[in-house]
Amino acid sequence: MRGSSLRQTLLTDNLANVNTPGYQRKDVDFQATLQQALDSGQSPEGVSFTPSVDSSRTVRADGSGIDPDQESADLAENSLEYQALVQVEGARTNILQTAMGVR
Repeated sequence: MRGSSLRQTLLTDNLANVNTPGYQRKDVDFQATLQQALDSGQSPEGVSFTPSVDSSRTVRADGSGIDPDQESADLAENSLEYQALVQVEGARTNILQTAMGVR
């Protein structure tokens, strides 16, 4: 959820700077970062998510690398992923509470 939350922040920052000349898109691939951690045997709780700057993409003549339509689509997709993660975490919590007799 931390990675998805960070991505949400970066995507909204990108949209907020759509008219800023020379602004370069920032993003974080939290799914790939988590997969690498799991493949190496690292605990997901200790994963550090690092934003990256995509300086190879220039969309506008003023040097901006932001495509507002693509950013909006990415934002919507990330929101759905975050909601799914919240639901999974809620289900896990309910299972634990039921097993402990709290529910």
